[in-house]
Amino acid sequence: MRTLTIISVILFIGLFSGLSSAAGDTKLRGDAPEHYQVVPGDTLWGIASRFLREPWRWPEIWQMNREQIRNPHRIYPGDIIIAEDTVHGRRLRMADEKGTVRLSPRVRVEESAMQAIPSIPAEKIEPFLDQPLVIEKGKLDKAPVVLGSSDDRVILSTGDKIYIRDLPVDQGAIWQVFRSGKALTDPDQNNRILGYEAVYLGTVEITDFAAISTARVTRSVQEILKGDRLLPLSAEEIDNYLPHAPDFSVAGRIISVYGGVNEIGENMIVTLNLGSNSGIEPGHVLAVYHENDIRSHEGKQISLPDERVGLAMVFRVFDTVSYALIMQSTQVIKVTDAVKTP
Repeated sequence: MRTLTIISVILFIGLFSGLSSAAGDTKLRGDAPEHYQVVPGDTLWGIASRFLREPWRWPEIWQMNREQIRNPHRIYPGDIIIAEDTVHGRRLRMADEKGTVRLSPRVRVEESAMQAIPSIPAEKIEPFLDQPLVIEKGKLDKAPVVLGSSDDRVILSTGDKIYIRDLPVDQGAIWQVFRSGKALTDPDQNNRILGYEAVYLGTVEITDFAAISTARVTRSVQEILKGDRLLPLSAEEIDNYLPHAPDFSVAGRIISVYGGVNEIGENMIVTLNLGSNSGIEPGHVLAVYHENDIRSHEGKQISLPDERVGLAMVFRVFDTVSYALIMQSTQVIKVTDAVKTP
């Protein structure tokens, strides 16, 4: 009886160890490197993608030393990341410059916190952080209006002097020029209007405040016309967003893509029909699914299982919509594709 008990314990331990190892291995890519040295220009997402099948689970497989509590989201150029086997499966940890695991804390001298590796490429989303993007119906109708230039030109651009009416004096000297864009509708709610896109045209600097103010166009990305409206600049700081999957079930859709293209790929900006009212927050990583259907031999349309085609990370959130950066794509992504909790 005692022999049988010992054998049972051994088998149970072996089974448990096998499951633990398998669970750990499933989180790492099959082609994951044994180590990687961080270089300038890397992002946390890019580093995690080298090791992990699911990059947003970066903290879950990061194993800390007891004597060194280190935030896995504060990685610096020159740091070395290594993958190693433990009793709980394969895990990642920090190594020193010689590839040896650091077992004690050390002092790090930094000139600026901005030297840390960002989570996503800042240049991809920076233009979207200081623009309203989504506005309520009629909001622009009450905004200051471009009257034109002294020589009565139709199209205004960078360097031109323009005149503006109804400009307040207490909201700064830098303003952005917009034109009302298309309505953002929700296909899951009978095309209910969620808001209106504000088309960014350029930036102006006010040189003289008066009943009719004078300004200079400092930047134009599209032609500025008489009747276009102005909104004050309210830039947001770029944050090192912490990529993480929502801890609740998410079901939404891509309703628009910046630039009006038909096919969407990596590093492109999309609009989702999910906002803060749905619990969405910056850093949420969502899986993108494409709905497929076929025509049967009887001539009927049959829906096939949704096919996962990419990952998107939310970086800016409004009440009813949000903007996300496509981080990965295995196929062409299209407007109306679904987004769900990965």
